[in-house]
Amino acid sequence: MARIKKAAVIGAGVMGAAIAGHLANAGIRTVLLDIVPKELTEKEKAKGLTLEDKAVRNRIARTGKERLFKEKPSPIFHKKTADLIEVGNLEDDLEKLGEADWVIEAIIENLEIKQSLFAKVEEVWKPGIIVSSNTSGISIHEMVKERSAEFRSHFLGTHFFNPPRYMKLLEIIPTEDTSDSIVSGMKAFSESVLGKGVVTAKDTPNFIANRIGVYGLQVTFQKMLEDGLGPDEVDSVTGRAMGRPKSATFRTLDLVGLDTFVHVSDNVRENVEEPEEKKAFEVPDLLREMVEKGWLGSKSGQGFFKKVKTDKGKEILVLDPETKEYRPRRKLKAPSLEMAKRAKTMKEQLRALVYADDAAGRFAWYITKKVLLYSAARIPEIADDIVSVDRAMRWGFNWDLGPFQVWDAIGVEKSVARMKEEGETIPPLVEELLASGKKSFYEESPEEIQAFHLGGELRKVEEHPKTIDLARLKEQGKVIKSNRGASLIDIGDDVLCLEFHSPKNAIAADIIQMIQHSVKEVSENYRGLVIGNHGDNFCVGANLMLILMEAQDQNWPELDLMVRQFQKAMGSLRYVDRPVVAAPFNMTLGGGVEVSLPCDRIQASSELYMGLVETGVGLIPGGGGNKEMLLRWMDGVDPKDRISLQPLVNKVFETIAMAKVSTSAEEARDYRFLRREDGITMNRDHLLYDAKQQVLALDAAGYRVPKPRKVPVVGETGYNTLRLGAYGMLQSGYISEHDYKIAGKLAYVLAGGTVPEGTLVDEQYLLDIEREAFLSLAGEPKSQQRMQYMLTKNKPLRN
Repeated sequence: MARIKKAAVIGAGVMGAAIAGHLANAGIRTVLLDIVPKELTEKEKAKGLTLEDKAVRNRIARTGKERLFKEKPSPIFHKKTADLIEVGNLEDDLEKLGEADWVIEAIIENLEIKQSLFAKVEEVWKPGIIVSSNTSGISIHEMVKERSAEFRSHFLGTHFFNPPRYMKLLEIIPTEDTSDSIVSGMKAFSESVLGKGVVTAKDTPNFIANRIGVYGLQVTFQKMLEDGLGPDEVDSVTGRAMGRPKSATFRTLDLVGLDTFVHVSDNVRENVEEPEEKKAFEVPDLLREMVEKGWLGSKSGQGFFKKVKTDKGKEILVLDPETKEYRPRRKLKAPSLEMAKRAKTMKEQLRALVYADDAAGRFAWYITKKVLLYSAARIPEIADDIVSVDRAMRWGFNWDLGPFQVWDAIGVEKSVARMKEEGETIPPLVEELLASGKKSFYEESPEEIQAFHLGGELRKVEEHPKTIDLARLKEQGKVIKSNRGASLIDIGDDVLCLEFHSPKNAIAADIIQMIQHSVKEVSENYRGLVIGNHGDNFCVGANLMLILMEAQDQNWPELDLMVRQFQKAMGSLRYVDRPVVAAPFNMTLGGGVEVSLPCDRIQASSELYMGLVETGVGLIPGGGGNKEMLLRWMDGVDPKDRISLQPLVNKVFETIAMAKVSTSAEEARDYRFLRREDGITMNRDHLLYDAKQQVLALDAAGYRVPKPRKVPVVGETGYNTLRLGAYGMLQSGYISEHDYKIAGKLAYVLAGGTVPEGTLVDEQYLLDIEREAFLSLAGEPKSQQRMQYMLTKNKPLRN
């Protein structure tokens, strides 16, 4: 792995600043440089500054850094992350490039300007420093062809996808001169430290993902015009129905920026040789007109879609390609779209759509056919293997399946036969596959996956050694026990993984039962337990529908039993005699937090949206979350120090009452969802592995079960303090009467009831009053309204 402790980014535009931000996310000190301004702004003139003042000379880089705090979603994990970014300019601070381990160029897409810049960089460059370009399509070789052989051996392309924090793909583009050790070292560094999915691409126009992705967008645009459809109707087909993001085609174009899309398309058209391919990348007149008018998409306020104010509020209109006027949106309705929705697997979904003889099916078939043929025809020009292409499209465009995985899903033989009937030319790679007697590009067994290569060779698909694939382990018979909601899986080294797989990973009786079984099994036969999964989110909380139904039926004994069992299961996680490590990621809400808090350690994904959000549905945490947060905030505090207790309880109250949710794992530390000793993993694919290492380390260190604690509470005095604060918010109009009622119940639990201030209570006492408050709120009509609203609208009701 490349050892990179300090980096430099040249170019403080949107992309350059965001790359600097993500390097800082990874804990790397970064200097961000840009050119020196040639003119003063009006504000600078008013301050009496000159072009020689440092504040002016560093203005462009400083503005890029400041932009990191304003953009949404945030490019950085935490405000303090930006402290790792130093700003400067290319005249005064050029020598700082010689102090970096990695220099990244992210300036204007102009070959001559880049060549000139790298000549300056080499003047201060020292042997061993890695230099790369973030270009999205200019030849990597051409940029440095005049540089020394040693410089060229340390030079490569590193194409980040925007926004760098959130987009997984990083294309690494070596030249013939790039050292193999630099390529492998940067790949390993980018995967482990930056959390990227790395694909090695060839130095061809727009590399892999943009080459295929932009082709697909062009084909879709041209087919839309040919069929007389609107962008909204096309997006009904090309989104989730085809295993693509919800933003589909035209909302994606608006997000990317139409000017950016035109630039990338033009770059391919100008640099490819085949006339047919050049024609495929010709930008339609409509698109050029929109760019000329400044209709660039989201960044200009309008593109294919436009948000307007109406009497009823805000409405999103769509551009009619024929009239070039905006109109109300409509969806393309077709039987195939409904069939696709009902399909259980992506394979069934795609087959239901592309082979259907209706408007949606015919449209989906055409663009799928074109993208598959183009992808196969571009091998080995843009990549040596199909795996790189599939990964690039999954990681760079968020497709569920890459092109060759799609081909396998819809059936290679069946689809090729239809393509031939329609007069299409089948690429050599596909002809070779079928001539060899094989019927798919991938062959899977429980032990491995193999992929087809040119020449008819099958090669094992290599996975990162830190990847733990639960589905594959299940195929290998590693399941210890399973039910509808969860499975207990042997992940090696005498460590088990408890995997949730209920709808949205919501917690109900089946998961609680599996937790209890896991604790018993681990205690008797294993070294420890990891709680993690491969879902879209770790856990969105308890099964709200079940709670609402029991409350509406006034089945209080059953609901009370459910909450008791949940609390008991969480207690068993805390006091089992083997180490337990939770591996939360993405949405980890309500009950998902309550599962994580009692564990000995948390190994969190860097992308962690963690919070006790029960007040939003008219409740408070009922699975021990209040007690666990008190324990965390009071850790190390002298129980006799009553002055220190109240501010800590206030913090817990504020966090839970306001349903605060972290926007990263770093921010989760602020709320003490994570402790100092908890770990953060940048690459989610490595999360289960890292959590397993935590278990093994705790076991090797001679793990001891934590002892139950007495908790000092603020009692009646603190309860009144908390209620007074909530009353002030009620009087100011910040919260409703029902919010105030919920806050009162929460205050009572966190204060430990009305006992004297400083009383030491045991954990079961706190659980009992928590459960009573939870059940009381569940019976409130307004709380039930909130639960119902969340279930139907998927957003909180403030009644």
